[in-house]
Amino acid sequence: MSTPLVEAVETVEAPDAPARRRRGWRSPSFLVGAALLLAVLALALVSLLWSPYGLDHTDPTARLAGPSPQHWAGTDRLGRDQFTQLMLGARTAMWIGLASVAVAFVIGVPLGLLAAAAGRLAENAVVGVIDIVIAFPTLLLAMLLVTVYGASTAVAISAIGIGVSAEVARLTRISASRVFTQDYVLAARTCGTGPLMILVRHVLPNIWHTLLVQAALAFGVAVIAEASLSYLGLGTPPPAPSWGRMLQEAQSTVSVAPWNVLLPGLAVAVTVVGVNLLGDGLREVLDPQLRQERQAGER
Repeated sequence: MSTPLVEAVETVEAPDAPARRRRGWRSPSFLVGAALLLAVLALALVSLLWSPYGLDHTDPTARLAGPSPQHWAGTDRLGRDQFTQLMLGARTAMWIGLASVAVAFVIGVPLGLLAAAAGRLAENAVVGVIDIVIAFPTLLLAMLLVTVYGASTAVAISAIGIGVSAEVARLTRISASRVFTQDYVLAARTCGTGPLMILVRHVLPNIWHTLLVQAALAFGVAVIAEASLSYLGLGTPPPAPSWGRMLQEAQSTVSVAPWNVLLPGLAVAVTVVGVNLLGDGLREVLDPQLRQERQAGER
């Protein structure tokens, strides 16, 4: 008798919810964001199979050449094809972005759930750790790690992931705490349901959409952080290409080859704008409260 009672008090979607979701998938922010991100992702995937030139190819006779049929985006001061560097840099950005988000969620989600499910003492301890990590900028954390371990892709991923994990943990704690106060969770506890089962059956299904939106936004933060670290020489070391290092190398020749600064900067901007728009679109589709607020405003 108790189990049906717990299930009965869970939220049931309105009959027109699927139709609302279909309209949400067609929202301008979602479509534009998805298109921009897919374009960058396609560039990264194509680079696995093909690129105009090899990674180490240089043409000393075409240094700082402008865009042409031979070099679609021109060349840098060493004669390297910039479009090739742009493609391979997209692959680096996608890999580090995804890996950093994975690290952030592996650390942040369990910490947030622990803070929400445990007692006041454990919650205060976790919140204290979160506040300390948030107080350390990602770049400063990367500098500390590079000093100890040296510059590498793994260090960049670790630094970005740890830095982003604090915000993931904070959001997870807030979202999970709201679910823990719901009547159906209290009923489940009364019926003897264990904490792990409550997390699996009630908490995670009700916060996954919030975490998905946070993952999209965290990916944009990771891309900017990777470009910043590489610009400062703290990110992926050469010869692996990076948009940030392309910007740093093009800085000294901006007066004669401005396109070398424009392209990697535009690539970072397109990627970040794309994931932010995608995150906004996902929130419109998946967040019931936001949908209700917007529908009330339309009326």
